Amino acid sequence: MHTADVLRTTLGGLAVLALATGCGSSVDGTATTTAKSTDDIQVFNPCTQLSDDVLRRMGLDPATKYVTTDPPEGPASWRVCGWYPPEHKYKVDVMSTSHTLAETRANSKVTILREVTIGSRNGVISQDKSDTQGDSCYVSFPAEQGMFEIAVGWESRAQKPDLCELAVKHAKDLEPNLPK
Repeated sequence: MHTADVLRTTLGGLAVLALATGCGSSVDGTATTTAKSTDDIQVFNPCTQLSDDVLRRMGLDPATKYVTTDPPEGPASWRVCGWYPPEHKYKVDVMSTSHTLAETRANSKVTILREVTIGSRNGVISQDKSDTQGDSCYVSFPAEQGMFEIAVGWESRAQKPDLCELAVKHAKDLEPNLPK
């Protein structure tokens, strides 16, 4: 599963980043800032906080929900759920994370295709470098919690549309329903 591969790669790289940020300390009586671990942030949960009405307005079937990662309680650095439109030619994953757009830009396993504006948020359109068939596209945009990513993955033998434009459409439809 492509999302699982991306998630695994991202989480592995970010573990190194978390270790590098370390903890704050006091120097000569002056407190330094302690970086909050990405695992300690309570992120928006698309699996439970997106209503069926919102999903239907996006052209997705709420009954097709599948969970990639949704810890049962407490903070999590990723929460990812997906849905299909009625014709099941592609899937849409909604990824909510405490990781940032800067981390996506720095990820050597991602190709940034172009900049994009989703609502009032400046983001990027990207593809995983390992996706040589161009079967998926990601739209990533910032949030106070870190970022949101909307991914479209093609699963049909029918002729593929422009998956990045499809991902942008879904991201624009979804953005007003996501926290800033």
